[in-house]
Order: sequence, then structure tokens, then C-alpha cells
Amino acid sequence: MFTGIIEATAPLLAKTDHQLIIARPESFADFLIGASIAVSGVCLSITSFDERSMTFDVVEETWKKSKLGSLEVGDLVNLEQACLADTRLDGHVVQGHCEGVGECISCEDGVLLLTAPEELNKFFVQKGSIALDGVSLTIADRKDGTISIALVPLTLENTTLGSLPTGDPINIETDTVGRYLYAFTHEETALQK
Repeated sequence: MFTGIIEATAPLLAKTDHQLIIARPESFADFLIGASIAVSGVCLSITSFDERSMTFDVVEETWKKSKLGSLEVGDLVNLEQACLADTRLDGHVVQGHCEGVGECISCEDGVLLLTAPEELNKFFVQKGSIALDGVSLTIADRKDGTISIALVPLTLENTTLGSLPTGDPINIETDTVGRYLYAFTHEETALQK
């Protein structure tokens, strides 16, 4: 589990059909093989590491549901280590289970506008939580299939969101609580019919 508070950004060093190799930030010192790291919002397990890099296996489902397949060597990714049981939950509960890929419409004057896959729209509520490329954020507004997010300067400076060009893909994870609530209410309705 993660909080959506990004600890570092790092460049992609190499990519194969089954792996990503990412530069290891100096602050990432306390982990073992198998540790979970959110890579631009996607929970991946470390399969090997050295002082300069971390290697992650990536399966077909992850390539299909996320933007990881579109990354190129040199691209920066947001990184967050899994939280400890005694960690403050400064963002919101983020599982690292990317549900789809949106597209940046614009990112200007601290406002990110994006579109999302239509099947995710039912989970978005104004002032609700959302994780974009692993960053815990609040939905400022939604209308006509567009979501707007207000980004504070700290987020713009310390994550990849501040440098998103128009048309770039964005990993989306909807709010876990909202997903379960939606599933529960719709299951209850279906059972009553």
C-alpha cells in the first residue's frame, strides 16, 4: 500500500519486453528483493538492484493497463516505497493498481486537465481522491468527460506532473473507497431485482 506522496523521480535506464530498469535514488536505501515500489503509480516488485539501479519485472496485464509500455529510456518516473504500518497517511490509500490511462489535455497555471477512459468516469467525484502517475490528488472539477486537478507548486516541482506535455499518457487509479462503495451499491441493487 502507498500514500501517493512521491519520494523521488528517477530516469528509466532500460526497458525490455519483460522488465524496467530504473535509476535508484540515493534515498532508496532500505529495501530487499521483492519490495513493492510504486513506479508512476504502478505497484512493481524489485527483482534485483545495485547501488545505481533497480530492476522490475512487468507482466502483460501491467503493460496493457498502464502507460509503462510507452516509456522511453531517459523518461522520468515518480517513485514511492510501500508505506509502513506506522506511517502517516498524508495522501490517501493508493494500491498501485493502475486501472487505465488518461491523456493530458493541458497543464498550465497549476491546473492539470485530462481525459480518462469512459469506464472510470463513474468513480470520479468532485473533491474526491485520485492517483495520477502515483500522485495523490484531489479532483477539483469534472464535466463533459474532462477532469481538472489543481496542482500546488510542491507537486509541480517534485513530480513528473509539472512537465506533462499535451497528449501525454497518465496512469489513473481511482479512489479505493469509491470503487468498493460503487460495487457494493450496484451489487445490492442487482440483488433486489
